[in-house]
Amino acid sequence: MRILLINPNTTESVTALVAQHVTAVAGDTATFIPVTGRFGARYISTRASAAIAAHAALDAYAVHGAGCDAVYLACFGDPGLMALREVADIPVVGMAEASCIEAAGRGRFAIVTGGALWGPMLTEFVTSIGLANKLTGVRTIAPTGGEIARDPDAALASLASACTTCATEDGAEVVILGGAALAGLAERIKTHVPVPVLCSVAAGTHAAVSAAKRQHDDAASPPALESAGLGAELTTLLQRK
Repeated sequence: MRILLINPNTTESVTALVAQHVTAVAGDTATFIPVTGRFGARYISTRASAAIAAHAALDAYAVHGAGCDAVYLACFGDPGLMALREVADIPVVGMAEASCIEAAGRGRFAIVTGGALWGPMLTEFVTSIGLANKLTGVRTIAPTGGEIARDPDAALASLASACTTCATEDGAEVVILGGAALAGLAERIKTHVPVPVLCSVAAGTHAAVSAAKRQHDDAASPPALESAGLGAELTTLLQRK
């Protein structure tokens, strides 16, 4: 099985980090094709950068999706997830959605990530996928995901403290450590947190492998879209009937 791994940020090192972890999680069950966004923010931390990343994710699928059995949108917040599902003829899995579904299956959950602006953005996201009643809250630490990626050791204590607060003060039964740049950090802090800590990268990987194994349901193709100024591959994808 071939799974297209889309990092809609423009930081190649984050793509490499995620690719390393998904390969370790999936083993020989699937081959991941890592792709970095061709344009946009180095690391998504605002609504504007997330909106641009949605375009970058569509562009990445248009260029690299042929011959793949599923798409793994490896960015917490899932920019462009529903649009990808509209145009793709293979299953599309979002890191945030997959993580929240797995966490909700275990009980009430919280999310911890880097970057203050992600708080309301992720709260809205969880509401949009119908899991608001299971969410105890979103806590963020000051460094953005990009900053954490550059110096993960410096963020470990703050991440562990935020996760612990989610459990002791907010009543979370499981905490999602969310973000592509935080890959592998859940394992490093879990002994310091009184409830399970879920790695969003691993959760999305398991969901993507499972989706690739399933027959994709036939769905009505969206109508052809007239456009201007888009990449050639994305223009062709959107024009198909």
